[in-house]
Amino acid sequence: MGAVEELFVGRYGASAEGWVGGMAGTVDRLASRWGFEPGEVFASGASSVVLRCQWDDGTPAVLKLSPDRELLGRQAEMLRLFAPSGRVPAVLAADVAAGAMAVEEVRPGTEAEDMPQDALPLQWGELLTALHAVAPPEGWPLDLRGRFEESFARIGRRLSEPVVAAQLDAAAWQRAMRRCDALLETQDRVVLLHGDLHLGNALDGGPSRGLVAIDPKACVGDPCFDAVDHVVAGAGNEGVEDRCRRVAAACGLDEGRLFAWSRVVAPMAAIAHLTYGGPAPVLDELLALTR
Repeated sequence: MGAVEELFVGRYGASAEGWVGGMAGTVDRLASRWGFEPGEVFASGASSVVLRCQWDDGTPAVLKLSPDRELLGRQAEMLRLFAPSGRVPAVLAADVAAGAMAVEEVRPGTEAEDMPQDALPLQWGELLTALHAVAPPEGWPLDLRGRFEESFARIGRRLSEPVVAAQLDAAAWQRAMRRCDALLETQDRVVLLHGDLHLGNALDGGPSRGLVAIDPKACVGDPCFDAVDHVVAGAGNEGVEDRCRRVAAACGLDEGRLFAWSRVVAPMAAIAHLTYGGPAPVLDELLALTR
């Protein structure tokens, strides 16, 4: 079993074997129908495979394929929702039944975490201004409370893992949940959020475009949330408090609320750090934020 098939079967069950086996045929059919030349696979995760392609008019694009058709359909809808901002990749074509979507390739495409960090807060502020100017559609069903309820339930199941339990206890998790609830109860301004704006989901679109956000999980809530992952990534670097100060000023956000959100997100970041490893100073600072 190939690595991609093994990954997908582990997530979606045995039915994913047939989907992976038919993926090459799906690409060929879409290439003929949409008019593109398929290229190499350059990314794959737990829910999708991504390959480069070139449209017949020369437009560089990426083709995203997933056995989770519902997820892919939502991603296409959310990208189209944020399209007026000019800060997300344009959707070129989508076939939800086939589990496929083609979007423009962001170039040069450097992830924000690999860009010069001194200028990043200002660029982040420009990105948030553009994204948050998009009005939430009437009756949009997803909000930040639901986003956190899902995250706390899903990630919280890992508290019993030995490597996590040795550093993070249930009391810290409960504190984060209480802090989250207090912030949600005091939201005085809500916007349409990207909802998953970590440094790997913001790409360099070049000097004329600035940062471009990918893979939105659009929800309505406190604008500070779209800056919190950038702030928490300051752990082990200049420090979360110093980064919070710079990011809040650059993004026009309330520094106190932004720092409070960092204390909500810190235990989740600590669990990821414990799982995948990394420098001890980063973990120490994340754990300090949970207290």
